Amino acid sequence: MTRPVIAGIDTSPGSLTAAHWAAEEAAGRGTELLLVHAGPPTGRGSRGEPADLQAAARQLLRDAEAAIAAAHPDLPIRGELLDGRPAEALLDAAGDAELLVLGTRGLGGFRGLLVGSVSLAVAGRTDSPVVLVPQGAGRPGGERREGGEGAEAAEIVVGLDPQTPADAVLAFAFREAGLHGARLRVVHGWDLPPTYGYAGWVPPESELRELGTLETALVREAVLPWREKHPEVEVAETVRPGGPAGVLVEASAGAALVVVGRRTRAHGLGARLGSVAHAVLHHASAPVAVVPHA
Repeated sequence: MTRPVIAGIDTSPGSLTAAHWAAEEAAGRGTELLLVHAGPPTGRGSRGEPADLQAAARQLLRDAEAAIAAAHPDLPIRGELLDGRPAEALLDAAGDAELLVLGTRGLGGFRGLLVGSVSLAVAGRTDSPVVLVPQGAGRPGGERREGGEGAEAAEIVVGLDPQTPADAVLAFAFREAGLHGARLRVVHGWDLPPTYGYAGWVPPESELRELGTLETALVREAVLPWREKHPEVEVAETVRPGGPAGVLVEASAGAALVVVGRRTRAHGLGARLGSVAHAVLHHASAPVAVVPHA
């Protein structure tokens, strides 16, 4: 049986937005939507009795289920309360998920942080793909604007390092583009070789063009096998100088989804997000899928 798409529900404003996004994804994948909640819905400092908190949590799930069922009457939906701290409970649940979807804004109230601590903790440790959805985001594939020859397709963006392409990340991105009829834009931001920095000078325009042509060829070579596997997906490429995080954040403007990778190899402090994924999560203007890979 196909594993469910799971959406985390809490009392933050973006939670229901993420759940609606997850519903679209579940419908596209032909699977059920599982709404989960962990922890007291009233937040820190609540003086409610445990029975009251349980009742409130169940009502929270029922309300979310009703709202989503109204928009997706044919979608199988169920709710489940999870035991334990939110991050740990969501990580356990994600092991049985096709995809885990969370809102970006937590309950902490720190305006400078787009992504809540629970969402960051889960995105940095889960073995399943997780999508973090900002409040106000649209459907997974975006909207395809009609208009004859001038029609503009929805666009999914995926970051690529052609030197070490990650199959799991490209497989996820191509599948998403195919599911939602979206164009896939492969983005690579490349830096000048370290020798230029040591020398303290910028190469002439002709040499920059030559470096750009080389980087573009590497990207096309890395993507070619996936183009052949998914001929139904329209592919575009953006290859330009600049740090990968900045180039991806810029490309996120108007995108339906940004896909980034996260290595599952443990670091000295345990599994965590890399610098590019971390920056994109905090600054992208679109939902961000974090896909673990070896």
